[in-house]
Amino acid sequence: MSDPVYFNYPRLAGRELDYITEALARPRLSGNGPFTQKCQAWLEAALGGGKALLTHSCTGALEMAALLLDLKPGDEVIMPSFTFTSTANAFVLRGAVPVFIDVRADTLNIDERLIEAAITPRTRAICPVHYAGVGADMHAIFDIARRYDLAIVEDAAQALQSSRGGRSLGSWGDLSAFSFHETKNIIAGEGGALMINAPHLRERAEHIWEKGTNRAAFSRGEVSRYTWVDVGSSFLPSELTAAFLLAQLEESARITAARLSRWQIYHDAFEPLEAAGALRRPVVPDDCAFNGHIYYLLVPRTRREGILAALNALGVHAIIHYIPLHSAPAGLKYGRTSGSLTVTDDIAARLIRLPLHAGLSPDDQARVVEAVRSQFR
Repeated sequence: MSDPVYFNYPRLAGRELDYITEALARPRLSGNGPFTQKCQAWLEAALGGGKALLTHSCTGALEMAALLLDLKPGDEVIMPSFTFTSTANAFVLRGAVPVFIDVRADTLNIDERLIEAAITPRTRAICPVHYAGVGADMHAIFDIARRYDLAIVEDAAQALQSSRGGRSLGSWGDLSAFSFHETKNIIAGEGGALMINAPHLRERAEHIWEKGTNRAAFSRGEVSRYTWVDVGSSFLPSELTAAFLLAQLEESARITAARLSRWQIYHDAFEPLEAAGALRRPVVPDDCAFNGHIYYLLVPRTRREGILAALNALGVHAIIHYIPLHSAPAGLKYGRTSGSLTVTDDIAARLIRLPLHAGLSPDDQARVVEAVRSQFR
Protein backbone atom coordinates (compact mmCIF):
# COMPACT_ATOMS: atom_id res chain seq x y z
CA MET A 1 0.00 0.00 0.00
CA SER A 2 1.21 3.55 -0.73
CA ASP A 3 2.44 5.77 2.09
CA PRO A 4 -0.28 7.85 3.72
CA VAL A 5 -1.01 11.34 2.45
CA TYR A 6 -0.38 13.25 5.65
CA PHE A 7 -2.64 16.13 6.65
CA ASN A 8 0.43 18.19 7.49
CA TYR A 9 4.15 17.67 7.00
CA PRO A 10 6.55 20.22 8.53
CA ARG A 11 9.49 20.92 6.23
CA LEU A 12 12.62 23.02 6.05
CA ALA A 13 12.13 25.94 3.69
CA GLY A 14 15.58 27.51 3.39
CA ARG A 15 18.38 28.40 5.74
CA GLU A 16 16.96 27.01 9.00
CA LEU A 17 20.01 24.81 9.77
CA ASP A 18 22.46 27.56 8.84
CA TYR A 19 20.76 30.04 11.13
CA ILE A 20 20.50 27.56 14.01
CA THR A 21 24.22 26.85 13.67
CA GLU A 22 24.88 30.59 13.71
CA ALA A 23 22.73 31.00 16.81
CA LEU A 24 24.60 28.19 18.57
CA ALA A 25 27.89 29.94 17.86
CA ARG A 26 26.75 33.06 19.68
CA PRO A 27 27.13 33.55 23.44
CA ARG A 28 23.37 33.96 23.95
CA LEU A 29 20.51 31.54 23.28
CA SER A 30 17.81 33.16 25.39
CA GLY A 31 15.15 35.37 23.85
CA ASN A 32 15.30 38.87 22.39
CA GLY A 33 18.62 38.37 20.66
CA PRO A 34 19.49 39.24 17.04
CA PHE A 35 17.34 36.53 15.44
CA THR A 36 14.32 37.56 17.52
CA GLN A 37 14.85 41.16 16.47
CA LYS A 38 15.20 40.25 12.79
CA CYS A 39 11.93 38.29 12.90
CA GLN A 40 10.16 41.17 14.58
CA ALA A 41 11.50 43.63 12.01
CA TRP A 42 10.26 41.35 9.21
CA LEU A 43 6.76 41.22 10.71
CA GLU A 44 6.63 44.96 11.29
CA ALA A 45 7.59 45.64 7.68
CA ALA A 46 5.16 43.04 6.32
CA LEU A 47 2.21 44.26 8.39
CA GLY A 48 2.70 47.97 8.03
CA GLY A 49 3.89 49.71 11.12
CA GLY A 50 2.82 47.99 14.34
CA LYS A 51 5.27 46.76 16.93
CA ALA A 52 5.93 43.01 16.85
CA LEU A 53 6.95 40.88 19.81
CA LEU A 54 7.78 37.21 19.26
CA THR A 55 6.19 34.83 21.74
CA HIS A 56 6.49 31.15 22.56
CA SER A 57 3.04 30.55 21.02
CA CYS A 58 -0.04 32.27 19.68
CA THR A 59 -1.64 31.26 22.96
CA GLY A 60 1.00 33.33 24.75
CA ALA A 61 0.35 36.26 22.43
CA LEU A 62 -3.37 36.15 23.22
CA GLU A 63 -2.63 35.95 26.94
CA MET A 64 -0.43 39.04 26.61
CA ALA A 65 -3.30 40.80 24.84
CA ALA A 66 -5.64 39.97 27.71
CA LEU A 67 -3.12 41.39 30.20
CA LEU A 68 -2.70 44.54 28.14
CA LEU A 69 -6.45 45.16 28.14
CA ASP A 70 -6.47 45.09 31.97
CA LEU A 71 -9.47 42.80 31.94
CA LYS A 72 -11.24 42.33 35.24
CA PRO A 73 -13.50 39.49 36.44
CA GLY A 74 -16.86 39.76 34.74
CA ASP A 75 -15.64 41.79 31.76
CA GLU A 76 -16.86 40.38 28.45
CA VAL A 77 -15.12 39.64 25.15
CA ILE A 78 -17.22 38.86 22.06
CA MET A 79 -15.87 36.06 19.86
CA PRO A 80 -16.99 33.22 17.61
CA SER A 81 -17.59 29.81 19.16
CA PHE A 82 -15.99 28.15 16.11
CA THR A 83 -12.38 28.62 17.17
CA PHE A 84 -9.56 27.01 19.14
CA THR A 85 -9.67 26.96 22.93
CA SER A 86 -6.83 29.49 23.28
CA THR A 87 -9.04 32.26 21.89
CA ALA A 88 -11.29 31.96 24.93
CA ASN A 89 -8.76 30.68 27.49
CA ALA A 90 -6.60 33.80 27.24
CA PHE A 91 -9.46 35.95 28.51
CA VAL A 92 -10.89 33.40 30.96
CA LEU A 93 -7.50 33.39 32.72
CA ARG A 94 -8.12 37.04 33.59
CA GLY A 95 -11.62 36.29 34.87
CA ALA A 96 -13.33 37.65 31.76
CA VAL A 97 -16.36 36.02 30.13
CA PRO A 98 -16.19 34.92 26.50
CA VAL A 99 -19.47 35.78 24.78
CA PHE A 100 -19.95 33.38 21.90
CA ILE A 101 -21.85 34.44 18.78
CA ASP A 102 -22.57 32.66 15.53
CA VAL A 103 -20.42 32.62 12.41
CA ARG A 104 -21.32 33.45 8.83
CA ALA A 105 -22.44 30.54 6.68
CA ASP A 106 -20.17 31.65 3.84
CA THR A 107 -16.71 32.37 5.32
CA LEU A 108 -17.20 30.63 8.70
CA ASN A 109 -15.93 33.85 10.32
CA ILE A 110 -17.63 35.77 13.12
CA ASP A 111 -20.94 37.17 11.89
CA GLU A 112 -20.40 40.90 12.19
CA ARG A 113 -24.17 41.47 11.92
CA LEU A 114 -24.64 39.83 15.33
CA ILE A 115 -21.99 41.73 17.28
CA GLU A 116 -24.04 44.76 18.35
CA ALA A 117 -26.76 42.59 19.85
CA ALA A 118 -24.13 40.91 22.03
CA ILE A 119 -22.72 44.15 23.47
CA THR A 120 -23.52 44.90 27.12
CA PRO A 121 -22.15 47.47 29.60
CA ARG A 122 -19.48 44.88 30.52
CA THR A 123 -18.19 44.36 26.97
CA ARG A 124 -14.53 45.34 26.63
CA ALA A 125 -13.36 43.83 23.36
CA ILE A 126 -14.21 42.02 20.13
CA CYS A 127 -12.02 39.11 19.11
CA PRO A 128 -12.54 38.13 15.46
CA VAL A 129 -10.88 34.94 14.20
CA HIS A 130 -9.76 34.82 10.56
CA TYR A 131 -10.72 31.25 9.78
CA ALA A 132 -8.57 29.40 7.22
CA GLY A 133 -6.67 32.62 6.51
CA VAL A 134 -9.78 34.31 5.06
CA GLY A 135 -10.42 37.66 6.69
CA ALA A 136 -13.45 38.51 8.78
CA ASP A 137 -15.31 41.69 7.74
CA MET A 138 -12.90 44.03 9.47
CA HIS A 139 -14.44 47.21 8.05
CA ALA A 140 -17.71 46.45 9.83
CA ILE A 141 -16.00 45.22 13.01
CA PHE A 142 -13.72 48.26 13.12
CA ASP A 143 -16.74 50.56 12.80
CA ILE A 144 -18.61 48.81 15.63
CA ALA A 145 -15.57 48.84 17.92
CA ARG A 146 -15.02 52.55 17.46
CA ARG A 147 -18.71 53.44 17.99
CA TYR A 148 -18.83 51.49 21.24
CA ASP A 149 -15.25 52.27 22.39
CA LEU A 150 -14.21 48.61 22.34
CA ALA A 151 -10.78 47.11 21.74
CA ILE A 152 -10.18 44.72 18.86
CA VAL A 153 -7.97 41.68 19.38
CA GLU A 154 -7.49 39.86 16.09
CA ASP A 155 -6.89 36.13 16.40
CA ALA A 156 -4.81 35.99 13.22
CA ALA A 157 -3.27 32.62 14.07
CA GLN A 158 -3.97 31.31 10.55
CA ALA A 159 -3.73 34.57 8.65
CA LEU A 160 -0.14 35.64 8.02
CA GLN A 161 0.07 37.08 4.49
CA SER A 162 -3.68 37.43 4.12
CA SER A 163 -5.55 40.71 3.75
CA ARG A 164 -9.07 42.13 3.62
CA GLY A 165 -9.94 45.27 1.75
CA GLY A 166 -6.30 45.78 0.80
CA ARG A 167 -5.12 45.84 4.42
CA SER A 168 -3.10 43.06 6.03
CA LEU A 169 -4.88 40.90 8.56
CA GLY A 170 -3.24 41.55 11.88
CA SER A 171 -2.96 45.28 11.20
CA TRP A 172 -6.60 46.15 11.95
CA GLY A 173 -6.81 45.37 15.64
CA ASP A 174 -5.39 47.22 18.61
CA LEU A 175 -3.66 43.89 19.21
CA SER A 176 -3.23 40.88 16.94
CA ALA A 177 -1.90 37.38 17.56
CA PHE A 178 -0.16 35.10 15.04
CA SER A 179 0.84 31.44 15.24
CA PHE A 180 3.95 29.65 13.96
CA HIS A 181 2.84 26.24 15.18
CA GLU A 182 3.95 23.37 12.94
CA THR A 183 0.49 23.16 11.38
CA LYS A 184 0.60 26.75 10.11
CA ASN A 185 1.99 28.04 6.81
CA ILE A 186 5.09 29.59 8.36
CA ILE A 187 6.40 27.49 11.23
CA ALA A 188 8.82 27.37 14.13
CA GLY A 189 7.59 24.11 15.68
CA GLU A 190 5.93 26.17 18.38
CA GLY A 191 5.88 29.95 18.28
CA GLY A 192 3.80 33.06 17.88
CA ALA A 193 3.85 36.83 17.76
CA LEU A 194 1.85 39.70 19.18
CA MET A 195 1.39 42.78 17.01
CA ILE A 196 0.80 45.91 19.04
CA ASN A 197 -0.88 48.37 16.68
CA ALA A 198 -2.14 50.77 19.36
CA PRO A 199 0.85 53.01 20.17
CA HIS A 200 -0.19 53.61 23.79
CA LEU A 201 0.14 49.87 24.54
CA ARG A 202 3.63 49.35 23.16
CA GLU A 203 5.78 50.22 26.17
CA ARG A 204 3.66 48.20 28.56
CA ALA A 205 3.66 45.27 26.12
CA GLU A 206 7.45 45.13 26.38
CA HIS A 207 7.23 45.06 30.17
CA ILE A 208 4.72 42.20 30.18
CA TRP A 209 6.78 40.36 27.54
CA GLU A 210 9.95 40.65 29.64
CA LYS A 211 8.47 39.11 32.80
CA GLY A 212 7.14 42.43 34.08
CA THR A 213 10.49 44.22 33.86
CA ASN A 214 11.89 47.07 31.78
CA ARG A 215 14.70 44.84 30.57
CA ALA A 216 14.06 45.65 26.89
CA ALA A 217 14.73 49.34 27.59
CA PHE A 218 17.88 48.32 29.51
CA SER A 219 19.08 46.25 26.53
CA ARG A 220 18.74 49.35 24.33
CA GLY A 221 20.73 51.44 26.81
CA GLU A 222 17.74 53.59 27.75
CA VAL A 223 18.01 52.85 31.49
CA SER A 224 21.06 52.01 33.62
CA ARG A 225 19.47 48.91 35.19
CA TYR A 226 16.22 47.04 34.91
CA THR A 227 13.67 46.23 37.57
CA TRP A 228 10.17 44.89 38.13
CA VAL A 229 7.66 47.48 36.89
CA ASP A 230 4.46 45.58 36.00
CA VAL A 231 2.80 42.19 35.85
CA GLY A 232 4.25 39.87 33.25
CA SER A 233 5.42 36.39 32.43
CA SER A 234 7.95 34.48 30.35
CA PHE A 235 6.60 34.97 26.85
CA LEU A 236 9.83 35.06 24.82
CA PRO A 237 10.94 32.19 22.56
CA SER A 238 14.60 31.20 22.48
CA GLU A 239 16.99 32.36 19.79
CA LEU A 240 16.95 28.81 18.35
CA THR A 241 13.23 29.13 17.69
CA ALA A 242 13.70 32.60 16.23
CA ALA A 243 16.55 31.40 13.99
CA PHE A 244 14.36 28.67 12.54
CA LEU A 245 11.49 31.11 12.11
CA LEU A 246 13.57 33.71 10.31
CA ALA A 247 14.45 31.22 7.58
CA GLN A 248 10.76 30.43 7.16
CA LEU A 249 9.76 34.09 7.01
CA GLU A 250 12.35 34.70 4.31
CA GLU A 251 10.67 32.02 2.19
CA SER A 252 7.12 33.02 3.06
CA ALA A 253 6.19 34.28 -0.41
CA ARG A 254 7.23 30.98 -1.99
CA ILE A 255 5.52 28.91 0.71
CA THR A 256 2.30 30.90 0.37
CA ALA A 257 2.34 30.58 -3.43
CA ALA A 258 2.82 26.81 -3.14
CA ARG A 259 -0.10 26.45 -0.75
CA LEU A 260 -2.34 28.63 -2.89
CA SER A 261 -1.51 26.53 -5.94
CA ARG A 262 -2.52 23.34 -4.15
CA TRP A 263 -5.61 25.03 -2.69
CA GLN A 264 -6.72 26.02 -6.19
CA ILE A 265 -6.21 22.48 -7.53
CA TYR A 266 -8.63 21.20 -4.90
CA HIS A 267 -11.06 24.03 -5.56
CA ASP A 268 -11.19 23.36 -9.29
CA ALA A 269 -11.42 19.58 -8.82
CA PHE A 270 -14.44 19.76 -6.51
CA GLU A 271 -16.44 22.32 -8.49
CA PRO A 272 -18.52 19.62 -10.24
CA LEU A 273 -19.41 18.00 -6.91
CA GLU A 274 -20.56 21.34 -5.54
CA ALA A 275 -22.58 22.01 -8.70
CA ALA A 276 -24.26 18.63 -8.21
CA GLY A 277 -25.18 19.53 -4.63
CA ALA A 278 -22.96 16.85 -3.08
CA LEU A 279 -20.84 19.20 -0.97
CA ARG A 280 -19.86 22.82 -0.48
CA ARG A 281 -16.48 24.36 -1.17
CA PRO A 282 -14.86 27.28 0.74
CA VAL A 283 -16.07 30.81 0.00
CA VAL A 284 -13.53 33.64 -0.31
CA PRO A 285 -14.95 37.19 -0.60
CA ASP A 286 -13.79 39.25 -3.56
CA ASP A 287 -11.92 41.77 -1.39
CA CYS A 288 -9.87 39.05 0.34
CA ALA A 289 -6.33 38.06 -0.55
CA PHE A 290 -5.70 34.89 1.43
CA ASN A 291 -2.85 32.51 2.14
CA GLY A 292 -4.29 29.07 1.30
CA HIS A 293 -4.02 27.89 4.89
CA ILE A 294 -6.85 25.34 4.96
CA TYR A 295 -8.87 23.52 2.34
CA TYR A 296 -12.10 22.19 3.76
CA LEU A 297 -15.29 20.67 2.44
CA LEU A 298 -18.75 20.83 3.96
CA VAL A 299 -20.49 17.49 3.44
CA PRO A 300 -23.91 16.21 4.60
CA ARG A 301 -23.72 15.84 8.38
CA THR A 302 -25.21 12.34 8.23
CA ARG A 303 -22.31 11.25 6.02
CA ARG A 304 -19.37 13.11 7.55
CA GLU A 305 -18.09 10.33 9.83
CA GLY A 306 -18.42 7.68 7.13
CA ILE A 307 -16.56 9.82 4.60
CA LEU A 308 -13.79 10.51 7.10
CA ALA A 309 -13.40 6.81 7.87
CA ALA A 310 -13.32 5.93 4.17
CA LEU A 311 -10.72 8.59 3.34
CA ASN A 312 -8.44 7.48 6.14
CA ALA A 313 -8.86 3.85 5.09
CA LEU A 314 -7.59 4.95 1.67
CA GLY A 315 -4.52 6.51 3.27
CA VAL A 316 -5.77 10.11 3.17
CA HIS A 317 -5.39 11.80 6.54
CA ALA A 318 -8.51 13.97 6.51
CA ILE A 319 -9.72 15.44 9.81
CA ILE A 320 -12.48 17.53 11.36
CA HIS A 321 -11.93 20.88 13.03
CA TYR A 322 -13.21 22.58 16.17
CA ILE A 323 -15.80 21.30 18.59
CA PRO A 324 -17.75 24.55 19.16
CA LEU A 325 -16.63 26.21 22.38
CA HIS A 326 -20.14 27.16 23.49
CA SER A 327 -21.08 23.49 23.84
CA ALA A 328 -17.78 22.32 25.38
CA PRO A 329 -17.63 21.69 29.15
CA ALA A 330 -15.37 24.68 29.81
CA GLY A 331 -17.39 26.88 27.46
CA LEU A 332 -20.54 26.10 29.41
CA LYS A 333 -18.72 26.86 32.67
CA TYR A 334 -16.85 30.03 31.78
CA GLY A 335 -18.70 31.59 28.84
CA ARG A 336 -22.15 32.47 27.62
CA THR A 337 -23.87 32.68 24.26
CA SER A 338 -25.64 35.54 22.57
CA GLY A 339 -28.38 34.49 20.19
CA SER A 340 -28.65 31.27 18.25
CA LEU A 341 -25.51 29.46 17.09
CA THR A 342 -27.18 27.22 14.53
CA VAL A 343 -24.65 27.92 11.77
CA THR A 344 -21.77 27.07 14.09
CA ASP A 345 -23.38 23.80 15.14
CA ASP A 346 -24.16 22.90 11.54
CA ILE A 347 -20.75 23.55 10.00
CA ALA A 348 -18.89 21.92 12.90
CA ALA A 349 -20.80 18.70 12.16
CA ARG A 350 -20.14 18.83 8.40
CA LEU A 351 -16.59 20.10 7.95
CA ILE A 352 -13.72 17.94 6.68
CA ARG A 353 -10.19 19.30 6.28
CA LEU A 354 -8.02 17.82 3.55
CA PRO A 355 -4.23 17.41 3.50
CA LEU A 356 -2.61 20.70 2.50
CA HIS A 357 1.01 21.75 2.84
CA ALA A 358 3.68 23.24 0.60
CA GLY A 359 5.32 19.84 0.07
CA LEU A 360 2.17 18.03 -1.07
CA SER A 361 3.11 16.29 -4.31
CA PRO A 362 0.91 16.29 -7.44
CA ASP A 363 0.52 12.52 -7.18
CA ASP A 364 -0.53 12.66 -3.54
CA GLN A 365 -2.96 15.47 -4.20
CA ALA A 366 -4.45 13.48 -7.07
CA ARG A 367 -4.94 10.60 -4.61
CA VAL A 368 -6.83 12.91 -2.26
CA VAL A 369 -9.07 14.20 -5.04
CA GLU A 370 -9.86 10.70 -6.27
CA ALA A 371 -10.54 9.47 -2.74
CA VAL A 372 -13.06 12.27 -2.19
CA ARG A 373 -14.71 11.74 -5.56
CA SER A 374 -15.06 8.03 -4.83
CA GLN A 375 -17.37 8.86 -1.91
CA PHE A 376 -19.94 10.54 -4.17
CA ARG A 377 -20.29 8.09 -7.05
